[in-house]
Amino acid sequence: MTLNKLAFAAPVALALALGGCGSSSSTPASTVYCPAPFTVQDAGRITHFKPGAGRDPRDIEYEAALVGAGTQCELKRGRMTVTLVMRVAVTAGPSVTGAPTRVPYFVRVLGAGNAVVQGQDFIADFKLSAANPRGQSQEELVLTLPYNELGDLAAYRIAVGLKPTPDELDYNRRGGERQ
Repeated sequence: MTLNKLAFAAPVALALALGGCGSSSSTPASTVYCPAPFTVQDAGRITHFKPGAGRDPRDIEYEAALVGAGTQCELKRGRMTVTLVMRVAVTAGPSVTGAPTRVPYFVRVLGAGNAVVQGQDFIADFKLSAANPRGQSQEELVLTLPYNELGDLAAYRIAVGLKPTPDELDYNRRGGERQ
């Protein structure tokens, strides 16, 4: 009789132990609702030319690319604090000057219906030259997203990208082809 009780009790004890493990390893709400950034189409790279009409490969001052972006979130009463980290890489072109290389980028927080609820433009600065033709920066921003209920956080999305001029955007869309 004691063996039967033990045979019955062992699976029950195991189920209770595993049930306890499952609840402690559940994903925290800040991870579930943390919006992953996405790169806006045609805003992942820039080919920047020296001033003037030339658009030959010899006229390129620099090429830049958004090579990564990620978020970490923390929930507090009524708001989520989002730390956004973006990596921007840049390579000097044949027409690089000794002046600082300034790569424009943007961050937009989209809410319900993809409406922009927060947004700002930034500059990543580099010192490129023929002797120092490559650079990479890690840009870190802190965003605050308000909410009334946790479910409100599901509507937020974070759009990121480099900010090309109209000519640079046209060049990107043509695939970097010569005119």
